[in-house]
Amino acid sequence: MFEQALKNIDNILRKDAGCSTAIDYIEQTTWVLFLKYLETLENDKKTAAELSGLTYKYIIADEFKWSVWAAPKLADGKLDHHKAVGGDDLIQFLNQKLIPYLKKFKQSSIKSDSIEYKIGEVFSELNNKIQSGYNLREVINLVDTLEFKTAEERHEMSHLYESKIKDMGNAGKNGGEYYTPRALIKSIIKVVNPEIGDTIYDGAVGSAGFMVEAFDYLRASKELTTKDIETLQKSTFYGKEKKSLAYIIGIMNMIFHGIEAPNILHTNTLAENIRDIQDKDRHDIVLANPPFGGSEMESVQQNFTIKTSATEYLFLQHFMKILKVQGKAGIIIKNTFLSNTDNASVAIRKELLDTCNLHTILDMPGGTFIGAGVKTVVLFFTKGEPTKNIWYYQPDIERNMGKTNPLNEKDLADFVESSKTKPDTENSWTVSIDDVDNKTWDLTISNPNRVEEVDNRTPEEILAEIEGLDKEASVSLKAIKELL
Repeated sequence: MFEQALKNIDNILRKDAGCSTAIDYIEQTTWVLFLKYLETLENDKKTAAELSGLTYKYIIADEFKWSVWAAPKLADGKLDHHKAVGGDDLIQFLNQKLIPYLKKFKQSSIKSDSIEYKIGEVFSELNNKIQSGYNLREVINLVDTLEFKTAEERHEMSHLYESKIKDMGNAGKNGGEYYTPRALIKSIIKVVNPEIGDTIYDGAVGSAGFMVEAFDYLRASKELTTKDIETLQKSTFYGKEKKSLAYIIGIMNMIFHGIEAPNILHTNTLAENIRDIQDKDRHDIVLANPPFGGSEMESVQQNFTIKTSATEYLFLQHFMKILKVQGKAGIIIKNTFLSNTDNASVAIRKELLDTCNLHTILDMPGGTFIGAGVKTVVLFFTKGEPTKNIWYYQPDIERNMGKTNPLNEKDLADFVESSKTKPDTENSWTVSIDDVDNKTWDLTISNPNRVEEVDNRTPEEILAEIEGLDKEASVSLKAIKELL
């Protein structure tokens, strides 16, 4: 039901003059879904309060409730078309009354980690792009058919929302900006192995893939107490995101997965001076895929001890600084980080090796990020002790990965298991820091355990084999024709 409804919504939005891309479709679907979800969430809270003998006060005023303006019902449960606003009146109500009302929650909320504040933030960033009130009415009617009452329904919704984020990433021709392959994220989390009570941080949240997968990982890690659940909801996940749409998508993704009021700030992480980071700001775990290929102005570079315009290298400095001592990190970065010869790259590698134990480097094959066209590595390190040995792993993935055959968890299952003991195999090897050039700190080490087969035949021998194969093929074709 969810999948077909979302497809139908996309088809409606394709006809609207205000929406032209997959990014528009998910942006507009998001705010409509959110309003429907809010009413379900408030009704659940009301029921829970009544079971405890308490009175629940609704966040949303009556006239702005979904069941009043979007989907008023008759006694038989069908839509009351006399009360349901449509056409130009619907657009006018939405743009001039509803959205301005919801925006005010950001100013009126005392706590930034409350659902009220998140409502205000979401609608301070989102604008209605649907120009036709009739198209909007169709979208609302479809969304109203969706229910989020059971855990199964919410799980299905979150799964499909993830799929739409993936489609948006592909449409935006930058898979890494909106969508990091979930198989890679899940594998990184398994290796880092966070525990309930750890604080988990991502300074480049994007669509919150690391957050939602870590949330699911921790929920399944043991039988949770009431205190554990509260810890996961309120004091585990922290992050920052610069771009407005990515911020909204990330917030919505976390809410749909069950994190009601995410501690995610809409801000430029790199605008923060790392010299100002104090112990209270630090975290136990950093999981991130910072944006590749970006460039920051000199004014931003002044916030860092090693100055560079490359955003991924500024983020890496930020992550090293914001980790607690003994804190653990799993960070995706372009593979050129291992070998770039500019002064900043060399200095950052040296600082990483001096201040952290870079114990593992996962070398991902091309095609991991669909449409991004970059090769990446994953750096796993623990802060507070210098690197002595680095264990490298290259997954043995023979197929060409793409939209129809993307990276999956089986591709990385051996890496996850092997990371516990770090053996030397055909796919993995260990390098002592003493064997790394202490001038360039170049970390690109070829696999010494994988021997490439070399064809030592002469051209004459190769031609002779081809001629022999042609003769065999001719004989086979003759035999087939005789049978026919």
